[in-house]
Amino acid sequence: MESKQLHSIIGIWTNACRFLLAAVFIFSGFVKAVDPLGTQYKIQDYLEVFGWAASVPAFLPFLASVLQAMVEFCLGVYLLFGIRRRMTTLFVVLIMGVMTPLTLWLALSNPISDCGCFGDAVTLTNWETFGKNVLLLIAAVSVFKWGNRITPLVTKRFDWLVAMYTFLYISGMTLYCYRELPVFDFRPYHIGADIRKGMEIPEGEKPTVYETRFILQKDGVEKEFTLENYPDSTWTFVDSKTMVKEQGYEPPVHDFSIIRQEDGEDITDEVLDDDNYTFLLVAHQLSQADDSTIDLINELYDYSVEHGYQFYCLTSSPDSDIEDWQERTGAEYPFCLMDDITLKTMIRSNPGLMLLKNGVVINKWSVNSLPDEYVLTDRLEKLPLAQINEKTFSHKVVLVLAWFVFPLLFFSMVDVIWEHFHRKKKLKENRTK
Repeated sequence: MESKQLHSIIGIWTNACRFLLAAVFIFSGFVKAVDPLGTQYKIQDYLEVFGWAASVPAFLPFLASVLQAMVEFCLGVYLLFGIRRRMTTLFVVLIMGVMTPLTLWLALSNPISDCGCFGDAVTLTNWETFGKNVLLLIAAVSVFKWGNRITPLVTKRFDWLVAMYTFLYISGMTLYCYRELPVFDFRPYHIGADIRKGMEIPEGEKPTVYETRFILQKDGVEKEFTLENYPDSTWTFVDSKTMVKEQGYEPPVHDFSIIRQEDGEDITDEVLDDDNYTFLLVAHQLSQADDSTIDLINELYDYSVEHGYQFYCLTSSPDSDIEDWQERTGAEYPFCLMDDITLKTMIRSNPGLMLLKNGVVINKWSVNSLPDEYVLTDRLEKLPLAQINEKTFSHKVVLVLAWFVFPLLFFSMVDVIWEHFHRKKKLKENRTK
């Protein structure tokens, strides 16, 4: 009797661990898949911490980002359905066996404030991440040891179909979000976000003090300047960096500062307080920017001038790269300087386009989906693209669930019906014998 109870307890524990791991891996893999560039930037942060950034080929962080998202998501779904049990439990315990000591080191040394395991969707401290991984490691060891107690949700006849569809789904999601923009934007510059409000400090909180330093060059000599002692236009911009001088409360938007390249003037308030529409062409590095749509970008600038809208190109590129971009593209729009990390956070496209009004993000486009003359048929006030779609998030949730959950439920139902039909047929055959 005791042996039977123990067997039952182990089975319940194993399946509870299996569903916990499945939920975490599916969520972790999905948020990485919808923002593959964000995961790439986090991997690059790790490489810099270890001192490997210069020796690793540029394409590897992105490849690692895509593979990490796909592997985590697929393992989560395989655990959920109880398929490929031996392979899945082995991979899960190996992953947690590596990640747990790594996050302990992160918690002790704190070289990176956020491990990035859940992208921008959920931010954990390094100690919270380590605690979470200890729990998941225990669960991983349990499902690996008692993997034969995992109850599959589909028979072996259909497990290949679930496995294949899961791989195709997450591959398609990753590719779409890389080519366009993340389906779900968890950053403080999402559509509908009020940038000005995101910069506010709650009453009683002490703000973090930052200092932006600009590296400029003149007569072959490079020097660092702050906004207080920014020199005249005879100096050439090389780079900029923002540093924490004194840690305090950090609002979601803490480094949004627009400096006009022409004269070094800070026009942040001018842009955020403008009650008219403003186009922001965001290109964190012009030397790496996609120039396949330069004609369309120039047409957008002409449209802005014609209708009285502001248009700025925000970049962290040096003056030489800006001049090269102007020569190659014939760009006549004004350029402004901004922190590189801020630009990458604003939009996951190089270049990408944002539409602001009163400091609120009205719309965003990747370089592959810029509005053209067939869309911009009138003033923005009269066009749907210049109105915030309040139903966007809920509609996306429904679509994502529809494309993933419903097919898998369909496969499961077909499997159950087929199994029921097969059993009845076998029972009939046995009766006739």
